[in-house]
Amino acid sequence: MQGQDITKELIRDHGLNEEEYQKILNILGREPTLTELGIFSVMWSEHCSYKSSRTLLATLPTKAPWVIQGPGENAGVIALDDTWALVFKMESHNHPSYIEPKQGAATGVGGILRDIFTMGARPIASMDSLRFGDLDNPHNRYLLDGVVEGIAWYGNCIGVPTVAGEVSFNPCYDGNPLVNAFNLGVVKKDKIFKAQATGIGNPVIYVGSKTGRDGIHGATMASEEFSEDSQEKRPTVQVGDPFTEKLLLEACLEVFQHDWVLGIQDMGAAGLTCSSSEMAAHGGTGVEIDLELVPQREEGMTPYEIMLSESQERMLLVARKGTEDKVISVFKKWGLDAVVIGRVSGDGMLRVKVGSETVAEIPAQALTDDTPCYMRPQKDPGKRRRIRDNHSLFWLKEKGDISDPTYALKALISHPTVASKEGIWRQYDHMVRINTVVLPGSDAAVVRIKGTNKAVALSCDCNPHYCFLNPYEGAKQAVAEAARNVACSGAMPKAITNCLNFGNPEKPEVMWEFAQAVKGMGDACRTLETPVTGGNVSFYNETNGKGIMPTPTIGMVGILENLEWVVTQGFKTEGDLVAVLGETKGHMGGSLYNWSLQGVLEGGPPPVDLEKEHRLHQLLVELAKNKLISSAHDTSEGGLAVCLSECCISSPDLLGAEIMLDEIELETIPLLFGEDQGRVVISYLPANHDDIADLCERHQIPINTIGEVSGSTLSIQTRDHHLNLPVATLRELWRTSLFNLMHWEIPAE
Repeated sequence: MQGQDITKELIRDHGLNEEEYQKILNILGREPTLTELGIFSVMWSEHCSYKSSRTLLATLPTKAPWVIQGPGENAGVIALDDTWALVFKMESHNHPSYIEPKQGAATGVGGILRDIFTMGARPIASMDSLRFGDLDNPHNRYLLDGVVEGIAWYGNCIGVPTVAGEVSFNPCYDGNPLVNAFNLGVVKKDKIFKAQATGIGNPVIYVGSKTGRDGIHGATMASEEFSEDSQEKRPTVQVGDPFTEKLLLEACLEVFQHDWVLGIQDMGAAGLTCSSSEMAAHGGTGVEIDLELVPQREEGMTPYEIMLSESQERMLLVARKGTEDKVISVFKKWGLDAVVIGRVSGDGMLRVKVGSETVAEIPAQALTDDTPCYMRPQKDPGKRRRIRDNHSLFWLKEKGDISDPTYALKALISHPTVASKEGIWRQYDHMVRINTVVLPGSDAAVVRIKGTNKAVALSCDCNPHYCFLNPYEGAKQAVAEAARNVACSGAMPKAITNCLNFGNPEKPEVMWEFAQAVKGMGDACRTLETPVTGGNVSFYNETNGKGIMPTPTIGMVGILENLEWVVTQGFKTEGDLVAVLGETKGHMGGSLYNWSLQGVLEGGPPPVDLEKEHRLHQLLVELAKNKLISSAHDTSEGGLAVCLSECCISSPDLLGAEIMLDEIELETIPLLFGEDQGRVVISYLPANHDDIADLCERHQIPINTIGEVSGSTLSIQTRDHHLNLPVATLRELWRTSLFNLMHWEIPAE
């Protein structure tokens, strides 16, 4: 096999630098073929190789007695009980969603689903973390419309409920929306499959859809900044088919019931290249494939195009020799292509042939474990401050005095980051498979595990304001809040996955942000006993040199031992007492009030006491287990006043509350809208007060009873102000805001 003349321009077009190209020459001992150059370019891209991040990621805690599979496979796995395990993962599809929002988001959902059922699990719940620029920009409304349509279309068609998520808005996402997709599945502990090619001579089988030209160089595209011509990259966005994916899911789960399959890998980023090379490397073997045998839906495809295609709904598996006909018959029954395209070899090579001609021959380890690895320069930017370029209360028709707490509360409760996401989640089928116990809108979604009395609680969280001001504290807070939300439902937080969204890692300030965030995330996970089971790094979220705020999104999974212990955030019964667990100090640094109403982001974010957070989570689980509380709601963006408003709004009967804060020696604005961490508002029967107080004392968590559930008005008395708003008014502002901003029709309740 001969190499070919490779120009500097061709190397640059493939996202490789001169040093990396020289390494390729050393590995091969010759010039690469064009197909080999393409293979190296995608496997050594930031998206696939993690060349700027993996040294830092190796510092994260990944082990615990309940962790069955940590990072390195398609998804992480933790034990649910002696029989069942939970499989989950979060991935980004940011760049494709900017170029083509519907297909970008849809294929993000499809990809994360395949990561789950590739492991042998049936997907049972999805959630999404979405971030967009201000909605006064028509293009951001277009992106939100398309992304939500794509998520709904794919998830609804395949029949997997989207049960939770978060949606927030900030001008830093104007050119870089974030679309982070999470899925969770359930599998028997003895039926977990991995991406490995084992057994020399065993057949390598291609299953699923045919290969086309969509998605070529998608991994490379996701590893570079955008510019004005990014819209020209539409051909690199994959095209999804959820109906085919449903067939693929069921066929895979059926074939997994037998002992025929030894390893399987989704053809996601980098397609056939990634799946074949990773399976060979993980198995300590080699793989030889013949591209003439690959099912193709377009004529005249070159080896380069076939290997780099990111056509969706495809898998590569290794079967026991002699069972290939049985495997193929199952996939054929489901109307899918299934073809033996190669075999497992023992020489450690990825060998790609077209008939008798070899077009690529590369050591598999060189494409996976031995890829370039960089310790990028870091630079602490010092104290940070950001002012909104075009600050206006764009979401409010009513203008008023932001120093008036009543006006400020109305403004914050209708801010699109805080306001109801009903206009989004109504488009999702969140009840399909009838496992959803807690519907979208509470602190965490809760999904029952059929055949058991257990449930799983899910939450995803990140506050980019905090991460911008202090990425170490911000990442700690993201883990703590995600765990707190899960604990508010009554579930014990057990493990995380993540989506680490950052700008260009070649900029020292961005690399410093990333390193600090990884350190904060690691410290939080160690203290809270929530190891990292996997995740995703998304760099180069920059357009025309303008990057996003650091956004390390955390997906938290918790286990609820008994469905009867579920707690939700809405007030339930008139006469219940209302209390705050934790301390109120009025911390305003990085607050939504300062950013959205004053147009400035500065100071330090609220500090997180991880030991106290851990005790708080344990307290919440014990309160739920003993059925001592009627509701629990985490205090986060917007502070105590927004939290109390949401407790009223979420009440089935729109119950109000009489709240007395006049003994707290703080000014009204910090008291009501400060975002101190480690706080939860609970409500409970008066008869339970002593038992709750005893548990709080045992867990060393302060409790401050501040009022009672009463009437239909939220009344808050501070030292110098009396806020009094009907719950119906708060709900109307909260419910209609996003509908109005998106120009959507408001449905009847």
